[in-house]
Amino acid sequence: MSAHPIRYLPPGSTLGVLGGGQLGRMFAHAAQAMGYFTAVLDADVESPAGRVSHHHIQTGYEDPDGLARLAALSDAVTTEFENVPAVSLAALAGQCPVAPAARAVAVAQDRAQEKAHFVRCGVPCAPYAVIETAEQLAAVPADLLPGILKTARLGYDGKGQVRVKTAAELAAAWGSVGQVPCVLEKMLPLQLECSVIVARGADGATVHLPVQRNLHRDGILAVTEVHEENLPPALASQAVSAAISIAQGLDYVGVLCVEFFVLQDGSLVVNEIAPRPHNSGHYSQNACDVSQFELQVRTMAGLPLTQPRQHSAAVMLNLLGDLWFARGETAQTPPWAEVLALPGTHLHLYGKTLAKHGRKMGHLNITAPTAPQARATALQAAAILGIAPF
Repeated sequence: MSAHPIRYLPPGSTLGVLGGGQLGRMFAHAAQAMGYFTAVLDADVESPAGRVSHHHIQTGYEDPDGLARLAALSDAVTTEFENVPAVSLAALAGQCPVAPAARAVAVAQDRAQEKAHFVRCGVPCAPYAVIETAEQLAAVPADLLPGILKTARLGYDGKGQVRVKTAAELAAAWGSVGQVPCVLEKMLPLQLECSVIVARGADGATVHLPVQRNLHRDGILAVTEVHEENLPPALASQAVSAAISIAQGLDYVGVLCVEFFVLQDGSLVVNEIAPRPHNSGHYSQNACDVSQFELQVRTMAGLPLTQPRQHSAAVMLNLLGDLWFARGETAQTPPWAEVLALPGTHLHLYGKTLAKHGRKMGHLNITAPTAPQARATALQAAAILGIAPF
């Protein structure tokens, strides 16, 4: 049990967040709309969340004085970034309520622990082997190749991953990442990718958003589509049940994203978890009566969790810094007015002052009465912005 369990915090309380990126920014907006004050700890003076928060503590995640200041200001604390040190969350938990707990975040930070947790929960995942020593490398079964070698820690958005076909390529890849602990996953024949956002309260109550169908490009989420029948109902139900099982197995409190692969034969395997709101849940800001960020506020503040209802078909387009360079080497503002002339378009920019290739600058939510209408408008918007069709 935490020394400081989550309890009811009325509006007017202060909610803290470790990490100052866009997820923290959107959390702060949701919290402020509900009457809460917010405090952000992030070393970047221009952090998107720090810019909009009532308090911005400009220190590193492991600075004891900064953590103490955050704890003193906050009635409860969460994180917006999975690679925030779990030890920092543990230190904060000695001073104030923290959700999710350090233990749950630590599992999400280590692919080997994460896979072992999936196995314990009885949720299928890709066949894998843990590689931490030369002996384990030599003992890798041949039937795991071709596969993907992933660093056990500090990998996201496709970082720290190498595709390998042979034992020689595997050995070379392990050397190229510095022989750090890794997980080798068998390459599976994928049909599509999907994800589920789960919110779980301290009382064990669990709600979820509809299952999201996702398209990744170069390891980064590009498009999310959410509407009835975007997946076969039985498969969607299986994904929700698996996500809830994973959350319950961690005794999780907060918002959790569980990412899945659907294989060519129609079966479902879990890929990974993110202990926070997720890109694929952004559509909920405009297509659901409760967004993933309001759910995050509710889990932190001990408020009731009501099952979100989707009222519009939705498509989310991720807006990377590349769009600012669609017309040449000099950054130019994309044609937002042209995009916003389309019906049901909702622009969310993250307040980042410098556009860079591959940098997440914002997202565009498209809502419509029907899935074909949402998709048609999203394709129009993509064409205007220079995003490849899907």
